[in-house]
Amino acid sequence: MSVKTPSEVPAADDHTRRAHPYAQSNLIDGMMHALHGVKHVFEHERNARVHLAFAVLAFLLGVMLRLSGAELAAVFFAVILVFLAEIFNTAIERTLDLIDMEENPRIKLIKDMAAGAVLVAAAAAALIGAAIFAPHVVEMLWAN
Repeated sequence: MSVKTPSEVPAADDHTRRAHPYAQSNLIDGMMHALHGVKHVFEHERNARVHLAFAVLAFLLGVMLRLSGAELAAVFFAVILVFLAEIFNTAIERTLDLIDMEENPRIKLIKDMAAGAVLVAAAAAALIGAAIFAPHVVEMLWAN
């Protein structure tokens, strides 16, 4: 058994030697790979498109009701939270499909938990939206 000298042992943060062949070589390539992933989610995940439709409606309603900048920021944050959950859910599902395509109760549970995270994020976004939009809608209805 040979003992490695300090120069032969890679540093803990030295990942360049083990980087995946598809790892981005520069910032633009990295952004292109990331956009490809986001595009894939919207092209292949019906729920992501549903979330996008609700996001567009929320922003249009926000502009129509003349929400404050802080209110629009909160709506934007809620929308981003849902999209992040949806993207992570899709990534987890695709990874698990690589591991086992057969029916597997443990994999099903993990997929259910990831989907549950999307549900929690969407419910939180709906509550945030209700808290922000309801006073404006009530005011608009009472004004007429």
